[in-house]
Formats: sequence, C-alpha cells, structure tokens
Amino acid sequence: MPSFATSIWSSQPFPTPLHDLLVRAALPDEIVPAALANASNLAGASRDPALLNACHIALGQPDPLDIIESASLKWVHLTSAGYTRYDTPEIRSAISSRGIIITNSSQVYDEPCAQHALAMLLAMARRLPEAAHDQSRAAWNYASLRARSTLLKRQRVLIVGLGTIGKRLVELLEPFKLEVIGFRRTPRGDERVPCHAIDQLDRFLPSADIVINILPASNSTKDFFSADRLAKFKPGSLYLNIGRGDTNDQVALASAVKSGHIAQAYLDVTVPEPLPTDHVLWTTPNIHITPHTAGGFDGELARLLEHFLDNLARYRTGLPLLDQILQSEAAAQSL
Repeated sequence: MPSFATSIWSSQPFPTPLHDLLVRAALPDEIVPAALANASNLAGASRDPALLNACHIALGQPDPLDIIESASLKWVHLTSAGYTRYDTPEIRSAISSRGIIITNSSQVYDEPCAQHALAMLLAMARRLPEAAHDQSRAAWNYASLRARSTLLKRQRVLIVGLGTIGKRLVELLEPFKLEVIGFRRTPRGDERVPCHAIDQLDRFLPSADIVINILPASNSTKDFFSADRLAKFKPGSLYLNIGRGDTNDQVALASAVKSGHIAQAYLDVTVPEPLPTDHVLWTTPNIHITPHTAGGFDGELARLLEHFLDNLARYRTGLPLLDQILQSEAAAQSL
C-alpha cells in the first residue's frame, strides 16, 4: 500500500470549480500543475521537469520519456481511453523494473462512444444525412428517401475491437434483434455475443451487413482495413470507424464507397486530425464525418475528474484500480 502524502502532477486543464475540487479531494497530496497544460485531454503534454521532481502520481497525458526517466513515479492515470503512445517496450521495461501502474479512462468514454455509434447506425438506416443535405437545398425528396430507408433488424453486425466501448454497444444493440459477432485479439469466453480472434475476421466479412471498427492505433492495426480487406466486404454493406483513423486505408475506403461496393461509411476519426479541407473524404458521397466527437458529452470533464478520484481512493486503500491497462506483477501484488 502506498505511503502518503505524495505529489500529483496534472496536465489536465480543469475549470476553476473542478480544479478546486481536485485540490480539496487530493489532500493531503499536493497538486503539481504541468508547466504547460494539455490542449485537450487527448493531446500529449510536453516534457516537464516538475514531473521528474518527486511526483508519485501523474494525471493527464505525460510525455512518455518523463515516465521512463522519473525515479519516483508509481501510477499514471490517462485522461483518454487510447494509450498507444504509452504501449512501448521502453515504458513496459520501466513498468517492470519500477512497479509503475498505468490506468486509462475507458469507463468515461464507453457510454458516449457506444451511443454515438448507435446514433449513426440509425441515421444511416433512416437516411438522415441525405435528408439534412436535401434540407440545405430545400429539396423534398419524398419518394427516394422513403423507399431506401431501412430498419436495423436481422442484419449481421461485426464489432472489430470488442473492448469496453464494444461491450456497451452490444448492450445498446440488443433491442434491434441483430446478429452481433465480436472480434478481439484474445477472446475471454465471457462475452455477451459470439467472439472470435481477430485473425478470423476475413471469413466473416463477405456475409456482414455492418462492420464497426473500434480498433486502437498500434503497429499491428495500422491500415488493418486495407484495400484488400475492404474488397472482402459484402457489396452494399455499411462501415463505421470510431477507433482510430490510421486503422483504415482512407483512400481505399473512399474508392470503395464511391464505387458503391460499400454503401455508406461513417468516420469519427481520421488521419490527420483535423482533416485537411481538400481531402477526398470530405467530398465522397455517402461518407459521413464527425470530428472525433464520439467520446464528448456535457459534463465530460467532471466525469473525468470523478473517475480519477475514484481511482485515487482505491490507490490509497490498496484496492485494484479501475481501467488498468499496463502494470508489473509487483505492482499488481502491492494493491
């Protein structure tokens, strides 16, 4: 069990009421603000000597080199669900040698991301993006839109990356009586839907009506949905990406949608972000884009802080931390 008081480095810019709550709730620990706060809870912080100066806990998006070089750091709590920049051999070595724990904020973002995916599935089925476009032109496209609207019913849905967000999405999809199949690197066997290893995906693609990509960014997932894999999709299928932009070949995707092989695509993530104004994705008919807003919601920062404080209470009392993603065996045994 850790000893107290400690110093908590934070790069997360909270509004004054939430910052004051953090300071009060952290007592007797001291909050050490980063020299330069994050631009957002997704942006990595710059290197900061303050983090290397006897801080035991880091909140936000610390520079990976600071984690590796800090002699006192014991726990890093990320203000994002993604953690690609921290999943490196160098950080894993530091974790192993010094007993560092890294947690993320998956439980903050599973609900908004799952609702966002459901909302876009319904919007595409009911042709809402097309209706919005018609409204901008004052066009009453009654017969075509009505005839081409569909129901979410009896389709086969593949969720690729069945983690925390995918688990919640499975629950939201249950009333629609869909055939949902999950894919993850290592199925656990306790999933609510049939789940297969991700290397089995290709044999299911030709029969899938909807493919939902929730893959994280990593060396193994870069361009995972390549031109070859997109060609395996069932003609007329739908594709959603709320994972990371570099997990699909964007040019190949635009081509597949333009040809009609993929009927519609919804992207909440792109490469780069923001997407350049002249990028082909903006102007490809039947590709719908939201600017990485799937995880956003009113009260997001308050929920981020609540999640951290819940974990801080667990850390102080030696309970297992929520959303553990990386830790050493020694750290696990100390909690």
